[in-house]
Amino acid sequence: MNAIRPVFYVSDGTGITAETIGHSLLTQFSGFQFLTDRIAFVDDMDKARETVLRIREAGERYGVRPIVVNSCVDPQMSTVIAESGALMLDVFAPFIGPLERELNQPRQARVGRAHGIVDFDSYHRRIEAMNYALAHDDGVALDYNEADVVLVGVSRAGKTPTCVYLALHYGVKAANYPLTDGDLDHDQLPPRLKPFRRKLFGLTIDPERLQQIRQERRPDSNYSRLETCRREVQAAEALFARERIPTLSTTHTSIEEISSKVLATFGLQREMF
Repeated sequence: MNAIRPVFYVSDGTGITAETIGHSLLTQFSGFQFLTDRIAFVDDMDKARETVLRIREAGERYGVRPIVVNSCVDPQMSTVIAESGALMLDVFAPFIGPLERELNQPRQARVGRAHGIVDFDSYHRRIEAMNYALAHDDGVALDYNEADVVLVGVSRAGKTPTCVYLALHYGVKAANYPLTDGDLDHDQLPPRLKPFRRKLFGLTIDPERLQQIRQERRPDSNYSRLETCRREVQAAEALFARERIPTLSTTHTSIEEISSKVLATFGLQREMF
């Protein structure tokens, strides 16, 4: 069995930054079962002391030193949390000093700025992009004039979650169009997509993986048969090749990677929120 190691993501805000960085670090190590716990909004000393007790309890329960990925901006808060005896990995510590020297000014330790509403215009764009993605999901609305990108692929290839991620994290207006049997039976791009050819990005997937996903949604149906999945994927990939549509397989690719590829392909320079 893999060795158990408790890991805590501690923050005076949402904890998203600590968890994102911590997860990226932990994936570099194998042979462990990391039991992760996000403790968010640790914004006063009482909460910091409660956090210390939780971390110590985990260390005693598993007989190992816990790991803490800390993104609290208040140094005093971090000092208290360090009393837990855990391995402290401070998200900001390695970078603040060099930045202060380079910019010739001390940092302003403000809680919640990373994921708060700092720029209302940017926040509004993100909400508008999310509304657009939902309204143009799965071919519901076909007016793609305002779209930054239109994801095309067979059902359950990963179009919807990618559109939502692009909207939520980058404010990208992403629509998606599901290729149906009627579309795949022809040797050309569906007429409804032709005016938006330059915005299209194809998503494909391994038929065996697609069959597993569809089986969970509609068990033992023609929709989830392996033969159906193979036929649809083959026809979709042939269409993408004929039309020279940029394409990416989602079989072993995360939503984050898919989104980055889409942004790079279309030259969309958007700051991550």
